[in-house]
Amino acid sequence: MPTESHDAIVRDQFGPQARSYLTSTVHAAGEDLDEMSRRVGQRGNEVALDVGCGAGHAAFRLAPLVERVVAYDLSEAMLGMVAEEATRRGLTNLVTGYGAVEKLPYPPGSFDVAVTRYSAHHWSDARAGLAQMRRVVRTGGLAVVMDVVAPGAPLLDTWLQALELLRDPSHVRNYSLAEWHDMLTSAGFVLGDSKEYRLRLDFASWVGRMRTAEDHVRAIRSLQRRAGAEVSRHFAFEDDGSFTIDTMLIVAEAS
Repeated sequence: MPTESHDAIVRDQFGPQARSYLTSTVHAAGEDLDEMSRRVGQRGNEVALDVGCGAGHAAFRLAPLVERVVAYDLSEAMLGMVAEEATRRGLTNLVTGYGAVEKLPYPPGSFDVAVTRYSAHHWSDARAGLAQMRRVVRTGGLAVVMDVVAPGAPLLDTWLQALELLRDPSHVRNYSLAEWHDMLTSAGFVLGDSKEYRLRLDFASWVGRMRTAEDHVRAIRSLQRRAGAEVSRHFAFEDDGSFTIDTMLIVAEAS
């Protein structure tokens, strides 16, 4: 039987693939990143935190807007690559921090801005992670959450979670907008507005980034071929396995 913890599985999944996430067009660009930059704006001497920074794309966008940005992640390999890339880009105000989101090692009110992008669906306890985000953001500070969002319909939700878990054993859950609203308000944030997007995933690069086992790739393709009309229509399944998912950006204020 496996003996690794969930955090160890996350590190094992992402560490060896750090470079592929740096160069991934899905992660390096997007309307959500553009919107995040616009919402944060120029912040002078303020300090920002990128929670679960991955390859650092949100942190790279934040660095020119604030005095200092901390890119925080559970993968030391990812953090090493982020630091290297920040140096290459001349982002001297970007530093890294290592650890789990459920135990952020910073005093209360340490940050003016906290963001997280495409990370929370890997957190073992999203409510605890968001509570930690609220703790380290000063009252009145800004939070921006960006992630894949689960459709509200149970049928579509089940399909999304199944495809995600087959592709990546570190997947926990993609949450619906209603779940996100509940978790953020429970953590002590006041909700602002939100935006929803559609994101096409090229199948070959989607499974390639995560080194998905071949038997799991076959299982995903088998599921896709058995999908009902409602599922195929929502996810826009293509002949090569490529498909389209829902993503979102939520703006909130620390109350």
